[in-house]
Amino acid sequence: MKKIITDAHAPNPMGSYNQATVANGFVFTAGQVPIDPDTGQMVDGGFKDKVHQVFKNLSAILERAESDLSKVVKFTVFITDMSHYAEVNEVFNEWLDESSAPARSLVSVKELPGGADVEIECIALH
Repeated sequence: MKKIITDAHAPNPMGSYNQATVANGFVFTAGQVPIDPDTGQMVDGGFKDKVHQVFKNLSAILERAESDLSKVVKFTVFITDMSHYAEVNEVFNEWLDESSAPARSLVSVKELPGGADVEIECIALH
């Protein structure tokens, strides 16, 4: 059985998908880009500000799914410019306990939805 998760504190999907799905004791989030759910627009500011917004969006979705960032077992990060790798790490260290950080993949891609330069998805324990 699966349960669909939606939360008003995270951006509405840009297509035919949901913010997250709970199945078999896990929460699977859709990739989140740095959209402010209040405005529906990409956040202004530097790259780190954008990664922080993505974490806010993921946190809201996980909370709605009765989980949280401490229960994440895997992150997948997509960025359009590998020169931002260190900034991604800095933001991850601000949001997560480094000693219990989950597995992570980080991939450089040509482009992302809506012109975003970062997208992050995760799998968490429910």
